[in-house]
Amino acid sequence: MTTESSRRLRADAARNSGRILRAAREVWAEQGPDALLEDIARRAGVGIATLYRHFPDKAGLVRAALDQSFAENIAPAIERALGDDDPRRGLTAVLEAAMSTAAREHNTLAAARNSGAVTAEASSPFIESLTLLARRGQEAGLIRADLVPDDLPRIMVMLMGVLWTMDRGSDGWRRYLALVLDALSPGAASPLSPAVPLRSPRRRSGVPGSAW
Repeated sequence: MTTESSRRLRADAARNSGRILRAAREVWAEQGPDALLEDIARRAGVGIATLYRHFPDKAGLVRAALDQSFAENIAPAIERALGDDDPRRGLTAVLEAAMSTAAREHNTLAAARNSGAVTAEASSPFIESLTLLARRGQEAGLIRADLVPDDLPRIMVMLMGVLWTMDRGSDGWRRYLALVLDALSPGAASPLSPAVPLRSPRRRSGVPGSAW
């Protein structure tokens, strides 16, 4: 039977977890992806033992931090996009949300890449939303008809790769997103060679997780 005391303990644990994740994102942003976990615990106002109790290893901490960022910044954009009657506009909004979040959370993504926390499975909900929006765009004649689902994770890897070539926090990625969006338009689209199936690597670096 659930008691008031156990509910309070769970609520306290959830607050501690949220504080740790937010602190991790802040510390990585300031100090880089190799920041000490002790510094994260100190920023969160908890002991290192409390941090390890919630997140036994760095990969789990990074994965949860990405989940928090996704829930705050990308999931709302997906929800709005799925309700938009213009699927191309919705797709654009989701890509913009993903790229602006990734630019802001550059060091968190670097920490995820270094720790192996970004997996194809974790990014699948994000890719599925892009696939649905792209399919709707094709049905409306707004997205080129020869785009296939396997193109979308590759496009995201291409866009994410741009971030590693510019200063953290730069919005220079907008230039390359505009180029990609133009390439997705059906007008004056050049014929594509056949799509090659995706490999199944252990991790897909640079794809936002969970999904980001």
